[in-house]
Amino acid sequence: MSERHGGPAALAQVRDRIRARVVGRERELDLLLAAVAAGRDILLEGPPGTSKSTLLRAITAEWGIPLVFVEGNADLTPAKLVGHHNPARVLRDDNFVDGPLVEAMRSGGFLYMEEFNRAPEDTLNTLLTAMAERRIAVPRAGEVIAKDRFRVIASMNPYDNIGTTRLSTSVHDRLCRLAITYQDDEAERGIVALRAPLPDVKPAVYERLAADAVAVTRATRTHEDVRQGSSVRGAIDLTLVAGQLLTLYTERTSVTPLAETRYRDVVYDAMVVALSGRIFLDETVESAPEQVLREIWEDHFILDPAAAVPG
Repeated sequence: MSERHGGPAALAQVRDRIRARVVGRERELDLLLAAVAAGRDILLEGPPGTSKSTLLRAITAEWGIPLVFVEGNADLTPAKLVGHHNPARVLRDDNFVDGPLVEAMRSGGFLYMEEFNRAPEDTLNTLLTAMAERRIAVPRAGEVIAKDRFRVIASMNPYDNIGTTRLSTSVHDRLCRLAITYQDDEAERGIVALRAPLPDVKPAVYERLAADAVAVTRATRTHEDVRQGSSVRGAIDLTLVAGQLLTLYTERTSVTPLAETRYRDVVYDAMVVALSGRIFLDETVESAPEQVLREIWEDHFILDPAAAVPG
């Protein structure tokens, strides 16, 4: 990436340290590291909850460089992205307030723009010179030249077409692209184990709960009525909520919460809380999210009971 980060051996060491902290994503990590080390800007294309920001945080933390976040939306004007002059400091030389782009350029950090295709076209065009020339001209403030480590990292959800902007050929031409999809069942179980530990739940019960949470969450992505299903974040929240419900039922009743019927009911209730706001149904579907989740629950626990057994 620069003289500070050494050669291939140093890059491999960074990769190995990050791998020790990130579940799966070996190929994506290699490709993203290679792109930014080569001095390229890149578009990460994939649904929410697929480790895009996790990878970026890990890389910038290893290199000790800033990660400047900005959310793409209809209100992100060029002035908000680049910066603006502060009327209260108009008589001072430092009256220009850096926006995220200039902040990242001056500090040599990564500008990470989420929901990239939701920003207005004129705002995206502001990035063209910064990406191509590594410098921009700011009226009455002069030229800003980016430090060597500056990168533009954009992300977008390819399944979301509402309120989005079609990216121009010029923007595409200045960005490498990496598609990131959902991980496999085993990797998502590993993420749940890392992000949703339940030390008060017996290990055997926790193993089953985590497996069931991942299974029903993954099922939301393939259900015929669902346009976009939940990411692994849904499985994480489902596990945490179900764990608290098990604790509540243990304290309030003399009936063991591990009885099969009780356990299944707990999982469904947790599904409603954790997943109903994370799934987006097809526009032609009249069912409520809770009804779709009930179908998924029945498929998993009743029609295919073997699927409820971890392993």
